[in-house]
Amino acid sequence: MINRELIRIKVVQLTYAYYQNGNKNIDTAEKELFFSLSKAYDLYNTLLLLIVAITREERHRVEIATQRAQREGTDAPSQKFAYNKFAVQLEENKMLQDFVEAQKLSWAGDIEFLRKMCNLIESSSIYTDYMSSEEDSYEADREVWRKIYKQLIQNNEDLDALLEEKSLYWNDDREIVDTFVLKTIKRFEQANGSEQELLPEYKDDEDKEFARKLFRATIINADQYQHYMSEASRNWDFGRLAYMDIVIMQIAIAEMLTFPNIPVSVTINEYVDLAKLYSTSKSAGYINGMLDSIARFLVDNGMMLKTLREHVNKGKN
Repeated sequence: MINRELIRIKVVQLTYAYYQNGNKNIDTAEKELFFSLSKAYDLYNTLLLLIVAITREERHRVEIATQRAQREGTDAPSQKFAYNKFAVQLEENKMLQDFVEAQKLSWAGDIEFLRKMCNLIESSSIYTDYMSSEEDSYEADREVWRKIYKQLIQNNEDLDALLEEKSLYWNDDREIVDTFVLKTIKRFEQANGSEQELLPEYKDDEDKEFARKLFRATIINADQYQHYMSEASRNWDFGRLAYMDIVIMQIAIAEMLTFPNIPVSVTINEYVDLAKLYSTSKSAGYINGMLDSIARFLVDNGMMLKTLREHVNKGKN
C-alpha cells in the first residue's frame, strides 16, 4: 500500500521537519519517517474497519426494528444492507482481523459518529436505489459500498475532524489512502472469502529501501546538492526560492543521482506535483525549470548517466 508517491510525500515532510528541528539526528529522523509511513497503513486499516463498524450499527438497527415489528405485528425490515455480502466478507477478513487485534484499532468509542454516518447513508439516493433494486448479487453489494465510500465517506468533513483527533499523522495521508481503500473494494472477490488479500504495508523490500536511501541521501549530501543548485541556477533568481522549494529540489536531486532506473522526467514531474501541494503558487513552474537545468548540468558534467528527454508535467493544478 505504501507506494513511492506516499514515500516521496513523507520524505518531503520529514526532511523539512529535520531542518526545522534544532536537535538534528538522522537516525532519529529516519525512525520518525518509518513511523509516519506505518501510521498511513494504520489509517488504511482503520478506514476499512469503518465499513465494518457502520455495517454492525446498521445490523443493530435492523435487530431493534425487527423486534418492534414482531411486537406490533408488522412487516420486518429488510436485512439487505445490514448483511451486505461484501461488508460481511470484509468483517470476516483474516488480514483485517489480525491487524485490528494487533494494533488495537476500534470505532467503539465513536458511536455518535457511526449513527450519523448511518443516517447519512440511509437518506442517500445510493441507499434508496440499492434497497429498492431486485438485484441480489455480490457484485451489486460490493458496488454500493464503493459508491458510498466515494460519495459519502471520502470527502466527509466530520470524518476528517475525527481522524485528526485520533492521529495528527493522518492529516496529509487521507487523500492518497482513500484511493487505496477504493482500490481494495474493487479487488474483492466473493470466491476468496475471508482469505481475500488486503494491500500489504509495502509491496516489497525495494520500496522500503527506496524510502531509507532517498531520505539519507538527501540529508547526507545536502551541501553537495545545494552546490549543484547554485551552479545550475546562474540564469535563475535563486533568491526567489521559498525554503520548501529548496527542500523539494534537494530531494529530487537525491532521487536523480541515487536511483539510476528512475527516468529524470518521472522524478521532475513527481516533485513539481509536490511543490503544488506544499509550496507557493509560483513554485511549481519555477521548480520545473530549475530541475530541468540541474539535470542537464549533472549530465553535462558527467555526474549523472541518464538520458534526458523532454517532459510535460501532468500533475494537478
